[in-house]
Amino acid sequence: MEPIVTSFVLVAVSEMGDKTQLLAFSLASRYRRPWVVMAGILVATVFNHALAASLGTWVSTHVPPRVMAGVLAATFLGFGIWTLKPDTLEESKGPSGFGPFLTTTVLFFLAEMADKTQLATVALAARYQSVVLVTVGTTLGMLASDGLAVFAGEKLAERVSMKWVRIVAAGIFFVFGAASAWAAVRGL
Repeated sequence: MEPIVTSFVLVAVSEMGDKTQLLAFSLASRYRRPWVVMAGILVATVFNHALAASLGTWVSTHVPPRVMAGVLAATFLGFGIWTLKPDTLEESKGPSGFGPFLTTTVLFFLAEMADKTQLATVALAARYQSVVLVTVGTTLGMLASDGLAVFAGEKLAERVSMKWVRIVAAGIFFVFGAASAWAAVRGL
């Protein structure tokens, strides 16, 4: 259960203000079909995060644990720093002829490529060595965060400071980085 909960919390908090959350808000505003947009987010996220978790699990079985702990420490600390920088969404028309479901699926899959959430999924899977549990947790985290944008975006943005959300998310990454660094040092 720990991999699901940890993956959920880390992704849900770090996704706040991320470009994919902005994309979710934009698509929901454009199409006015929130459940269709959410279905596209689900399909894209499951596919993208399953690939990322598979890579993370594979790497963890081929890299010595102490080296892996050091790499994870650096990765999580880097994500913490990256999270402090606000994302922007470069508005594009996208494949609008595909309809809301396919447009959302394609745009979300592409937006997640090499995004901090996808890379965090790789790192989490390397840490927990579970493709399924990490994919479930990260996907639920994405759906929670992006669901806020789809269903309550405008009202939420008026009440919650994205600066503080980024600071909390960065703090969570820093805690994971410190724990991984400790594991690397302890393994010496």
